Amino acid sequence: MDTFPAVAILGAGSMGGAILSGLSDPGITVTGGIRVTNRTEAKASSLRSAGVTSLATQSDPRANLAAVTGARIVLLAVKPAMIPDLLLEIADALEPGAIVVSVAAGVTVATMEAVLPASVSVLRAMPNTPAIVGRAVTGLSAGTRSSSDDLELVRRLFETVGTVVVVPEDRIDALSTISGSGPAYVFYLIEQLTATAVSMGFSDADAATLVNTTFLGASELLAASGSAPGELRRQVTSPKGTTERAIAELEKADLKAVFDRATAAALARARELAAG
Repeated sequence: MDTFPAVAILGAGSMGGAILSGLSDPGITVTGGIRVTNRTEAKASSLRSAGVTSLATQSDPRANLAAVTGARIVLLAVKPAMIPDLLLEIADALEPGAIVVSVAAGVTVATMEAVLPASVSVLRAMPNTPAIVGRAVTGLSAGTRSSSDDLELVRRLFETVGTVVVVPEDRIDALSTISGSGPAYVFYLIEQLTATAVSMGFSDADAATLVNTTFLGASELLAASGSAPGELRRQVTSPKGTTERAIAELEKADLKAVFDRATAAALARARELAAG
């Protein structure tokens, strides 16, 4: 049984909701309970359960303050543009020794530490959307005021929805271009290969089955085999066969260069967001 101190989740969108789901696992105890805020009462009411206090800012302007009062871990899961005002709103209500964790892209530790009391530690986390199904990769970075115990506690928190990689903050934006944006790259590849299957005469349903199941099976094989993806690719690619001819066409497209440009563009945007 894993145990956590009281947790506040400000923002119950897909990521905040995923963390809430992870903490609601029967094998986890949150002493002091979980407090969640979002904008509407309709959403708030859908999240209420034993151990979960769910508040709506629309009907209670002090909802965020109520949520963070007494909370040891405060997760900021709102949009990046909302973080500065949210920090100012909750700063004086945070308990000494509280840990504030942001999952907002581009919001730096320095930005948060400049607003929050010196008694509050700050960390940055960059989970990806497979957190919704408990298969996230989360990048986690400590702030200048966070202790090793703080880092370990937050690492365990994000392990409720997947795997955690601890990195220095100067690497977290780069990490976000790989694992953070990565699911979109995979979905885009699936989308394009499905369109090709349809153009070859398969129905939409059959094309989806062929492509989605192939990606899922290949991923599970990679995880189960312990082999590098290059080795698995070579096992499928018989000399002078059809796959070899197809791979040759993909190599002409220089996908490495394409991914280099894509991740560079994403990193530039992350730095723009950080600069305000």
